This record gives sequence, structure tokens and C-alpha cells, in this order.
Amino acid sequence: MTVGIYYATTTGKTEDVADRLHNFISSAEAPKDVSDVDDLSEFEGLDGIICGIPTWNTGADEERSGTAWDSILEDIGELSLSGKKVAIFGLGDSSTYTENYCDAMEELHSYFSKAGAEMVGYVDKSSYTFDESKSVIGESFCGLPLDEDSESDLTDSRLETWASQLKSEIPSLA
Repeated sequence: MTVGIYYATTTGKTEDVADRLHNFISSAEAPKDVSDVDDLSEFEGLDGIICGIPTWNTGADEERSGTAWDSILEDIGELSLSGKKVAIFGLGDSSTYTENYCDAMEELHSYFSKAGAEMVGYVDKSSYTFDESKSVIGESFCGLPLDEDSESDLTDSRLETWASQLKSEIPSLA
């Protein structure tokens, strides 16, 4: 029973957060840059996948992360991930990009859903300050939004809480 942590990054912040998350869920494999994945069928061999994605192309309808994730979205959607649990964390800036906060999470969520994955790790939006986000579904974000620019002091506590949540939603992490 294996859970992988994958990320893509431009500045190194998403990689740093992936490493910090791994400290809370050491039963998962060490974080791996998605640009180092040679064959996406690697995902099919896992019980769970945790993905980290920043939002750089704010306001865009597609390719919102500005990272390696953008070039493999269609390929993810064609995988067979039925029975796999997938959680997403995203980085964004809630004070500067308050109308597009962590939008890239939703795009990744959409493609993993298309592949048949069971999406987990939803987070209530009520403790966040932002105006709009494509990543809000109902009253929750479709993953864990983090703001290393304006709210970095909250990241570790949010990661710890989310890691506990994931351990209850992805049995192989417990």
C-alpha cells in the first residue's frame, strides 16, 4: 500500500511545502517532482496520490499552474485511476490574487476525477480570506490551499491538520 507525493514548482515553494507535508505523513513516499516522472502509469501503481500545484497563470481558463503539471493534464485524464484516492494542495497568494486564489487546484482535480480517482482532502473555505476561486466546490476547497506569500505563519498548522484528515481518508497512510 503506497501513497506518492508529487509536486511541480517554479520558485521552490511547492517543493518545500511537499517536504514539510511529508514530515507529517512519513508513511508516504518521499516527494517527487512530476517533471521527473517518465511514465504516468506510475500513478496507476499507487493506492493514493497527493499532488502539490502552484497557481501562476491567474485568471487563465487552462494551464493555470505554469509548471510541468500543465503539459500532462490531458494524459492524467486518460489514466485508469479507479479506486485510487487523490488529494491536492495548492499554493497561491490570497491578498494579491484574491479573485483567483489557488485556481490551479481545480484544474488538477478535474483531470484526476476524469481518470476515475476518488478525490479526497477537501477543506472548508470559511477560515480563508479571498474573493473567488475556481477551486471552491460548494462550501469547500477541492484541496488544501496555502499562501506562502501572505499567510506563511499558518502553513505548518494547516499542513498538520490536513495530514490528520488525509490519514483518515486514505487508509494506507494510517
